[in-house]
Amino acid sequence: MNQYTILLSAPYMLPYIDRFLPILDQLGCDVIIPEVNERLSEEEILTYAGKFDGTICGDDRYSGRVIKQCAPRLKVISKWGTGIDSIDKSAADALGIPVFRTTNAFTVPVSDSVLAYILAFARKQPWLDRNIKKGGWKKIPGKSLAESILGVIGVGNIGKAILKKAHAFDMRLLGNDVVSISQDFTNEFEVDMVSLEDLLSRADFISVNCDLNPTSRHLINEKTLSFMKPSAVIINTARGPIIDETALISALKDKDIAGAALDVFEIEPLPNNSPLLSMDQVMLAPHNSNSSPLAWEAVHWNTIRNLLVGLGMQLDVFDAIKKEETRMQE
Repeated sequence: MNQYTILLSAPYMLPYIDRFLPILDQLGCDVIIPEVNERLSEEEILTYAGKFDGTICGDDRYSGRVIKQCAPRLKVISKWGTGIDSIDKSAADALGIPVFRTTNAFTVPVSDSVLAYILAFARKQPWLDRNIKKGGWKKIPGKSLAESILGVIGVGNIGKAILKKAHAFDMRLLGNDVVSISQDFTNEFEVDMVSLEDLLSRADFISVNCDLNPTSRHLINEKTLSFMKPSAVIINTARGPIIDETALISALKDKDIAGAALDVFEIEPLPNNSPLLSMDQVMLAPHNSNSSPLAWEAVHWNTIRNLLVGLGMQLDVFDAIKKEETRMQE
């Protein structure tokens, strides 16, 4: 019998579970694999309370109540990915349960996704394609990125990567953040750091890239949406609740803004009755902007490593297994 039992519910890891189960077994870990539909709710996690020593999780709802009931057996929460807004870290800290994540995990694919959305809306490719496939020959006006202004809300790793890529397209760049951004960066990439209202009122494209926390929840709401130009497009690849979805839908219906590209939503999966599904000026994706085999592979391994660190295990066996796996894939 192995030393530890792990609850593994990370959706991006589950398709490759047959590959990782033998590895976790070698590392002394039995694995519980629940049925997961995007994420586990509080009640779903609580059905396993007291049965696992550590977890490899996605955006599962590790609230204070869940963490308290899973303790004292629960020794570590290893999040697959970067964001930990679904985990009550204060409750975990109070009980001495470390919470790990992989920072800067998806900077490249997410920033690529944002640029793809900007290009799609600027050059109208999806709409041109739909029209001609329906038998039309409508020349829908587009514009170049060089004649557009991009505003990035949240100039962290991903926000900086987006601004760097947009700079290569000669876009005019605005940034907004609650923390000071290095002047070396803003000077090199010609980024004007401005207030949120200024950014929203000037930008043609607005990319939401801040963390989700109590101060950013519904940061984009009826009032802040009213600052945007009727021709502007908002892009969210961060976290759904940063945007008040009801207010966004109203702004889109009333044509107060021109469009939206959404990879994340307040409720995931997006409900079948959401008005967003029938809006032609909206591009939707199923929380998929992190898609990258290279990035996913790195996160798989780092998440397992973080789990072992949290359990206080030696890493020599893990390092040997990873080295051999890497050699075999070359």
